[in-house]
Amino acid sequence: MLPGDDIQLTRKLIMKAMKKILIAGIAAGSLVSTVTLAAVSAEEAARLGGPELTPMGAERPGNADGSIPAWEPLTTAPSCWSDGKPLCDPFSSDPILFTITAQNYSDHADKLSPGQIALLQRYPDTYKMNVYKSRRTAGYPQEVYDRIKANATTVEMVEGGNGLVNLASDAPFPIPQSGLEVIWNHIIRYRGGSVRRTYTQIPMQANGNFAPVQFQDQITFASYLSEGVEPNRLFFYKQSIQAPARLEGNVLLVHENIDQVKEPRAAWVYNAGQRRVRRAPDVAYDGPGTGSDGLRTADDLDMYNGAPDRYDWKLIGKQEMYIGSNSYKLAEKSLKYKDILKPGHTNPDLLRFELRRVWVVEATLKPGARHIYARRVFFVDEDTWQIAVADLYDSRGELWRVKEAHSNLHFASQVPWYAMEVSYDLVSGRYLPIGLDNEIPGYTYEWNYKASPKEYTPAALRRAGVR
Repeated sequence: MLPGDDIQLTRKLIMKAMKKILIAGIAAGSLVSTVTLAAVSAEEAARLGGPELTPMGAERPGNADGSIPAWEPLTTAPSCWSDGKPLCDPFSSDPILFTITAQNYSDHADKLSPGQIALLQRYPDTYKMNVYKSRRTAGYPQEVYDRIKANATTVEMVEGGNGLVNLASDAPFPIPQSGLEVIWNHIIRYRGGSVRRTYTQIPMQANGNFAPVQFQDQITFASYLSEGVEPNRLFFYKQSIQAPARLEGNVLLVHENIDQVKEPRAAWVYNAGQRRVRRAPDVAYDGPGTGSDGLRTADDLDMYNGAPDRYDWKLIGKQEMYIGSNSYKLAEKSLKYKDILKPGHTNPDLLRFELRRVWVVEATLKPGARHIYARRVFFVDEDTWQIAVADLYDSRGELWRVKEAHSNLHFASQVPWYAMEVSYDLVSGRYLPIGLDNEIPGYTYEWNYKASPKEYTPAALRRAGVR
């Protein structure tokens, strides 16, 4: 999978990096492999929003050498932006501090994931990581912070960790004690409550050929619907294909449940060619992702989603790591997809990496459980609870795919979201970017979308799929 001459060196560097993470986790008392069922104490919750922790539970101060700054959210829109317009880059004048390449990555291996190292080695002549000044600008509305602090003392996981009780916030475990708590924070994190957006998913062939698939999707969390919501429901999701013509009008509907062992995810699809609505039980776990040409699974979307019951989850600890952040250059409307998408990988000149602190969570497939990924390691940004990098391993224990997310803050709504998530297949050389909207006119997000429960019924699928 990796160039032969570098395999041994890579393995040594990976083991060295993981050893540092493990030691850091033990030192912090955060190496936890069992599920913690109890909520945090009132004394612990009182730390949120104080001098130690941000309201989201991240460490408020920077690191010792200042390469990671203190948290300073961007609470007012930059002068380059006006309401209703596409995002602009408030940090466009920031210079590149240094560049990580296949030739010098060993100098930075303790701040890279094994998957990031593998990408550098897979494409030694064309792939690189430009590192910029770190700016911890992610912020949320005050009511989100208030809910998180209040709910931290009352929310609990059910036995086995597959569901939650007393859920009333967007990051139920701001002071996590287990890997599964970190993953729940990612799954439930605030995304505006109810939003509709238009974007592309683009299966890339190894030779650089591609054909965009354009989607419109909408997600509404159950707490934002005033009626017609059953107790175990987490959110409602609808996704319709707008292009190409051969797929136009196909629609997916999902009723996402909190405890999917008690009540599995309910999904339906409408096939415009057949004019038929049918149940879709394979829209879960490692079922094929819609329009992805086999490059992602159903639970790959949004870096990870769905029921956690097929894996054992371990909180390895925290580490400093280079992740994609403040990726406004990537979202510029002047760019065409061909400017962004190159053979093997995205254009590295358009990517911005910053040094951040991340939670490291390892998921290992349970004995007897089935999934094409036998092991997954997630690196979760402490400021947003968004997964920033995911390393995915096959049944032989070999690194197979690497997922990276490049995020932005949407100024008006105060919502961090992925400008692009991308899945790289290290074996085939193909990859799958999701979320780009450069060739779609205007600002493609509709925040505070006023959804009706009737929009999320199987009967509504046929109307949504009319060509």
